[in-house]
Amino acid sequence: MQPQPQSRRAFLTSVAATGAMAATGARGEDSPWPNRPVRIIVPYPAGGSTDVLTRILAERLKEIFRQSFIIENRGGAGGNIGIAAVTTSPADGYTVGAATIGHFAINQFLYSKMLYDPERDMIPVSMTWELPNVFVVASDHVPAKTVSEFIAWAEQKGHVSFGSPGIGTSPHLSGVMFVQRTGIDAVHVPFRGAAQTIPAMLSGDVSFAIDNLASYVPLIQSGKMRALAVTSAQRWPTLTEVPTMVEAGIKDFVVTSWAAFIVPAGTPRSVVDALSAAQGKIASEKAIQDRFLVAGARVLSSTPEAVIAFAAKERAIWKDVVAASGVKVD
Repeated sequence: MQPQPQSRRAFLTSVAATGAMAATGARGEDSPWPNRPVRIIVPYPAGGSTDVLTRILAERLKEIFRQSFIIENRGGAGGNIGIAAVTTSPADGYTVGAATIGHFAINQFLYSKMLYDPERDMIPVSMTWELPNVFVVASDHVPAKTVSEFIAWAEQKGHVSFGSPGIGTSPHLSGVMFVQRTGIDAVHVPFRGAAQTIPAMLSGDVSFAIDNLASYVPLIQSGKMRALAVTSAQRWPTLTEVPTMVEAGIKDFVVTSWAAFIVPAGTPRSVVDALSAAQGKIASEKAIQDRFLVAGARVLSSTPEAVIAFAAKERAIWKDVVAASGVKVD
């Protein structure tokens, strides 16, 4: 599916209007952008995958631009609060957002009232990463070693629960899909992020999660969590012994979480291009590629226009999934 023409036109118009400012920086200052610290708003709590991966990129951006890129965590409302803070900030290049699949393609179908318009109020800069979700259980509380064993255990138990970093996130909708496909009796327990989900699982209060892999890699490696499957189309390079959901017997279950840097609408094209080029440089570096794989993700880069096209395709998919879930947030 191609992006709607009006979306592309709106994007090109918003950035072209200020593109002539390239030589003088985002606010017409004497020094090129950035000549002071840049704020990157992560719309989720510290410790989750978006936070961890954004911090890796921020380190390299600091080195490339020789300026501080400061992380500010603003969680809540499925990440809408943090992204709204980005879209309402001055369009001067000094506020960047770490937006995810939810902000581009899910939340607008989930929330009856949105704090921003994802096609009007924010400009994508570049794709930043993608990662699968991983089906995990706490080793001390759930005996299952495979998805089929988990289903049998859940049916015998009669009632289980699954955690997620919030209503409408891809981990939440992945859990909904799993429950619908298997018919087990499971209730959703939303948290503000993986940093809250994990202790609940380790204490036995939550039975399972199909959450972003990056948040669970250390726990899987330590043996505290057991990975039963990944939601990518192929097995993940650093977890080759873990089957995909399809291999585990759950048909049509390919889900990846992805992210992109955004800036407020009206931000100079010079800033957008500079950030996009920097992300391209970062994504080409073998050391960064390896760090992301170890962390459970794959680093990406793209043009701004490619993000628009990909987001349009994803919206068509997730609109149907949200509708099937029956979930609506006022």
